[in-house]
Amino acid sequence: MQLPGAAVVQDETLIDSKGVAWHYGDPLVEQRAIHLDTPVLVDRSQRRVISVVGPDAPEFLNNLLSQKLDDADTGYAATALDLDIQGHILHHADIVRVEDGFYLDTTEAEFESFFKFLTMMIFWSKVEVTEADLAVITLLGTLPELPAQVQEAAAFVRKFDAWTQTPRTDIAVPREQLREMANALIEAGFKPAGLMAYTAERVRNLEPERAADLDDKSIPHEVPHWIGRGHLPGAVHLNKGCYRGQETVARVENLGRSPRLMVLMHVDGSVPEMPEIGAEITSGGRRVGRLGTIIDDFEYGPIAIGVVKRSALPAEGKSGAAAPELLIGDCAATVDEDSLPTDEGDKLGRSAVDKLRGR
Repeated sequence: MQLPGAAVVQDETLIDSKGVAWHYGDPLVEQRAIHLDTPVLVDRSQRRVISVVGPDAPEFLNNLLSQKLDDADTGYAATALDLDIQGHILHHADIVRVEDGFYLDTTEAEFESFFKFLTMMIFWSKVEVTEADLAVITLLGTLPELPAQVQEAAAFVRKFDAWTQTPRTDIAVPREQLREMANALIEAGFKPAGLMAYTAERVRNLEPERAADLDDKSIPHEVPHWIGRGHLPGAVHLNKGCYRGQETVARVENLGRSPRLMVLMHVDGSVPEMPEIGAEITSGGRRVGRLGTIIDDFEYGPIAIGVVKRSALPAEGKSGAAAPELLIGDCAATVDEDSLPTDEGDKLGRSAVDKLRGR
């Protein structure tokens, strides 16, 4: 916030943004720099970081979260979810394995309840769960070598492979050194960008935030890239031991599909007022979804994350076919077909049931 032109978000929002710069005077230019091979730094120090250390830390977290962590090597980075017994998403955290344990960072809105959950579950495990006084800085774009002083100060450097459209690396530095490390990065050629530019890239990559983009009914399969497949770990490992909510994950994976999907939406920018987070998405007068984060993109104009019923999405396997008309209030919106999943896994359980029934 001490950098020239720093401005905070002006309106109330569910986006995790308190206390950091929304932009530095020209947010669209700041975002464009990411796509011009200019390395960009974003202050995301509003996030809260949890440290879980001790000899039982891998097994402790593996038993609680959706990610497989019991054999994670130092440097392993992924996303992990805490689910309720019905498989609904309660907490979403980014995670990295370090030498003596793990760091997990999450939004301000999720931190207190997530931290309380972890501490309540310690029982006899040999672990220590504390808040780490670290500030997260996100680096976007193709990176040069980090300055030596930043590498030495960083508690972790985490490459985020889940963002397939935008190279992203998160680093965490002691909070009291945040300004010093930011200055070192700027001197090394990194351009400051506000959280608005980061949010546009987050929407492009369909990376949801719990408060803004999900609701109490959200399950992991609504975010297809959160289901670990191939070389990407996602947020849910399909071959690991029991954890709370696993039954729902297994049922959807093997027998069916989620009723809703998270998609990228292009929003009509000609309306007098843009819709707000949480607005209803309708089709033919009926509610078919919920609007999440909505943001101005330097290239596409207004874009948004939406959670939409499958019946209101373009027909599967019929690219270019007429899709149902979607409205957000009086604002028209279309689904970006490239954001629809191409691989949701083989439904082995359904195939077995059909075989038994002679289909």
